[in-house]
Amino acid sequence: MPQRILLVDDESDFAQGLARLIGAGFPDAQTETVHSGAEALERIGAGGVGLMLTDLRMPGMDGQELLRQAVELDPSLTVIMLTGHGSVETAVAALKAGAYDFLTKPIERAELFRAIAKGLERDRLLGENRTLRELARRSELERTLVGQGAAMRRLKESMAAVAASDYTVLVRGESGTGKELVASSIHRLSSRAGRPFITVNCPAIPEHLLESELFGHVKGAFTGADKTRRGLFVAASGGSILLDEIGDIPMPVQTKLLRVLQEHEIRPVGSSDTVKVNVRILATTNQDLEARIADGSFRQDLFYRLNVLTITTPPLRDRKEDIPLLAAHFLAQTCAEMRLPPKVLGPETVACLTERPWPGNVRELQNFIRRLAVFCPNPQVDLSHLRQAEGGLPGHATCSPQAQPLAPYKQAKAHVLDSFTKRYVEQVLDMSGGNISEAARISGIERVSLQKILKRLGGAGGKDGE
Repeated sequence: MPQRILLVDDESDFAQGLARLIGAGFPDAQTETVHSGAEALERIGAGGVGLMLTDLRMPGMDGQELLRQAVELDPSLTVIMLTGHGSVETAVAALKAGAYDFLTKPIERAELFRAIAKGLERDRLLGENRTLRELARRSELERTLVGQGAAMRRLKESMAAVAASDYTVLVRGESGTGKELVASSIHRLSSRAGRPFITVNCPAIPEHLLESELFGHVKGAFTGADKTRRGLFVAASGGSILLDEIGDIPMPVQTKLLRVLQEHEIRPVGSSDTVKVNVRILATTNQDLEARIADGSFRQDLFYRLNVLTITTPPLRDRKEDIPLLAAHFLAQTCAEMRLPPKVLGPETVACLTERPWPGNVRELQNFIRRLAVFCPNPQVDLSHLRQAEGGLPGHATCSPQAQPLAPYKQAKAHVLDSFTKRYVEQVLDMSGGNISEAARISGIERVSLQKILKRLGGAGGKDGE
């Protein structure tokens, strides 16, 4: 996309003439003129402006105020100030406020082109940096969160979005869905990456010790407090703290945690002084916090403070298409941990794992794959190893011969492929809004072939169109 230059000046003739001059000198860029600060902010808010040249003295909103608001809207915006009333003091004030350069009228053509060239180069480099950071974020998410289904794509998009901010994040989801992994990935993707990341397992710490663990204490605060101890909030300074299973925090600690969220300060146990802390709070829970608010065991005001940004981790039953990939990942990981030769999952085993309910979600699947690796001495994990790994465990009889006959290989394979195809087509049609032509483009399948698949699957909904 061509770089966009926004020229702001209340004198229309001057602005048009300057725009023609810039257009001749930089034909690959798009130059647009507006005549007020309000118009300029509207264009910047819409996105895409890389370089702004603005007059300093304008009626209504002057250049200094426009600069301040524009940089708030887009901190990466490159701004060059123009004025016929230049002075050292004015130039210094503009540069301190975030301007990249400062030119005085009448503007010398060579100086103008030099400033614009440098400004466009800065915008290009910032754009490349943004692209590289986005690629790094995507790579990090792909490495840590296995899965390509629609539910996982939505989760990864949400994580990338919240990581770019510094607000409190509440991660909700069933037990075993990877809430702690999601929270730690958000920290690694954020601007606080490389700074401390401290996890607090709230239910594991006795109530009478939790306050001291979080906020610290002074010497003599209670029996056994023989020295002053800094808390985990201070230890996490500059980084993030994860309050794992925050729904189990006792009411007295909830009250003090609310103060941290409101005032960004803590008070160590036994101290009359407060300490400012710079910590991003991430929290997880598998509980219905709204129900706990209703029964009086969780503070409503704390919930609202925590619930600034919310991410919900999907249960495994909503992402069955990811089970083959997850199972293969966990098997390779387990073999590496146990220093075993690599193993693969047989097709019948994959089909069986995919059809199981997995009430314990990803954690249950991972533990079961570990058992499979232990009980399988062969390079391929077959159903016999799966039944041995079950060991009579409840809820795992789906694929045993006693529960249901083993289908022939071709029939089992066709069942798995049909199931995958149906879920994939549903997802791609959802992404395309039901437009078959767009769905064909997204999936890389010829439209005629996609129509045949839809017909074979029973005419799944979709509308044709270019």
